[in-house]
Amino acid sequence: MQVSDKECCTILANLLVAKGIKRVVLSPGSRNAPLIVSFARLREVEKFVVLDERSAAFMAMGMAQQTGEPVAVVCTSGTALLNYAPAVAEAYYQHVPLIVVSADRPEEWIDQDDSQTLRQKNIFSSFVKASYSLPAEITCEDERWYVNRSVNEAINRSMSPKPGPVHINVPLREPLYCLREICNSRSERVITPLPVNTCLREDTVKELSELISRSKKVMILASFGKPDAELSFLLNRLSSFPQVIVLTETISNLRIDESIPAIDRVLSIISDEEKSKFSPDLLITFGGSLVSRMIKQFLRKYPPAEHWSLDENLRIADTMQCMSRHIRMNPVDFFSQLVDHIYPSESYYHDLWINRRAEATYRHEHYLANIEWSDLKAFSRIFPAIPPRSVLQLSNSTPIRYAQLFEYNQIERSDCNRGVSGIDGATSTAVGAACVRTGLTVFITGDMGFLYDSNALWNRYVPPTLKIIVMKNGGGGIFRFIQGPSDLPELEAYFETVQNVDVEGFARLHGFDCYTAASEDELEKVLPDFFQLSDKPAILSVETPRTVNDRVLKGYFKR
Repeated sequence: MQVSDKECCTILANLLVAKGIKRVVLSPGSRNAPLIVSFARLREVEKFVVLDERSAAFMAMGMAQQTGEPVAVVCTSGTALLNYAPAVAEAYYQHVPLIVVSADRPEEWIDQDDSQTLRQKNIFSSFVKASYSLPAEITCEDERWYVNRSVNEAINRSMSPKPGPVHINVPLREPLYCLREICNSRSERVITPLPVNTCLREDTVKELSELISRSKKVMILASFGKPDAELSFLLNRLSSFPQVIVLTETISNLRIDESIPAIDRVLSIISDEEKSKFSPDLLITFGGSLVSRMIKQFLRKYPPAEHWSLDENLRIADTMQCMSRHIRMNPVDFFSQLVDHIYPSESYYHDLWINRRAEATYRHEHYLANIEWSDLKAFSRIFPAIPPRSVLQLSNSTPIRYAQLFEYNQIERSDCNRGVSGIDGATSTAVGAACVRTGLTVFITGDMGFLYDSNALWNRYVPPTLKIIVMKNGGGGIFRFIQGPSDLPELEAYFETVQNVDVEGFARLHGFDCYTAASEDELEKVLPDFFQLSDKPAILSVETPRTVNDRVLKGYFKR
């Protein structure tokens, strides 16, 4: 068998296989040729070749997001690596395991005006869990040991104690295309980490459970996360206590019977005079960045006496500006140790929120029944029509915010790139997610986000199970909702950047089935056909009036 003569590349590739990495996304290049050869000749790994590095990295992230397993992404040297930056940052804050592998020039050629050369070592130091740089050549056993140890550590760090991206930089000297014959492949040493069992001390369990039991108003607030049946079970038990209310965002992927799943919908009908009644004495949060600005503003204005943040990171994310305890545990470990020691208190808090949820639902349905054709009307028809057991990918900007206003229990899971909340790689993430799932993946995006990441459609791996809905509303609609830009004369030219995106043209160019709707009746007629599985992926262009959407949505919150 012939392999690259760059031994560090062979060690890296073999260790990824030995440690169970199943997928790698490769972008063509010259300097990374030894890496491409090393991965291409591995039968155990599924390979995806994607030319655009920015799209490739987000696609890999979408795969890792859905499977929970690390995905390797490999590029050549120079600016190619910089194109990974948005996806690496998103993966870092979303806690998605990515293994970023970059080819590089040898150290002596950095800053010597050689092409495709820049300072790559530690380039992502602020956005990865760890950075590693391998030797350009292996000349002794100690260097071989170092490469093995570094790669083992990198893969382990990508998954434990909390997932995230790592960066392995691989300097390579020319010639790059030489092969060597090996008769017996060398078995790489595998270092296996054991999970840390986080156990609270008995006196801590007693103290915290008594605080929850004595409190009259306990709010548990969940932001983004993957589906977790055990966590849902624990939160359902906690939600049965009269002093506890659970608030879940759309992308928390939790199923709680008596909770508040549409936070903004309920908060919008709580008057300023009564907000203090709804504010908690004890707030417990977990997950990452919150979508809802309303809940953040509410809790900052009416802060709880105690705020416990369940976060395994060392850094303190004091979003509400009132944190009292930073508990470095995942929520399952934490709640499972406390739930049997909590007892109900005499409280109206749970019922207060649940009753207000019922009133908000009534107002929501009444308002939707009487509004004109708009984004909000379109979303009210789209969400119920998504087939059961589909997975939903939402672009940032308006799609995720509209999604927060609806309840839809038939969807298996919902995701959005809320780590740093950019629109730049949402379509690529959805493509990656669809590549590792067998059922439908439904992606909803705005026309500007669709245009921004259109290179995601430019690869041969887009499966027929991907259904893309483009809200064609003239672009940049969110700036009409945000107080500030909406009042400026520069709104249309500098913020909305109004464009008539040719969604149908993109569909034809990339071989997608294409559907259109420009009214409620047209949308209702087309949705069943659009969601029907065929031999090609599909795009649905939903055209809504740009200057109506903001008025309808503002009216929703004033109702």
